[in-house]
This record gives sequence, structure tokens and C-alpha cells, in this order.
Amino acid sequence: MNKKPNPNIECNVKECKYNCTESMHCSLDKIKVAHSCECANECCDTLCDSFECRSDCR
Repeated sequence: MNKKPNPNIECNVKECKYNCTESMHCSLDKIKVAHSCECANECCDTLCDSFECRSDCR
């Protein structure tokens, strides 16, 4: 898969199939962010809901 980094979405999750590890950017045009708990009060209470695990990480 030839991925083009989106300079507007920084990402350091190398296990995601959309991550461009060379530049630490996401290759998606847009992402979906979701709650990881009922009420988000801190960064750790949210997550990228567009995440998909790379096939070599399973």
C-alpha cells in the first residue's frame, strides 16, 4: 500500500495500518475521534476510532 502522509494529522501509533512511520503522520483524509469512557475530561479519555491494526502486528 502506497500511503501519502496527511500533514494535518500527526500520529505516532506505528501499529495502525494508516500510520506513515517515516513522517509520523496519518494517511487518512479524515479521522473519527471517540470517547474511551462515558465522559471525557482528559486526553486519555479519547481515542482514534479510525484505528485499524496493521496485518503484521496481529
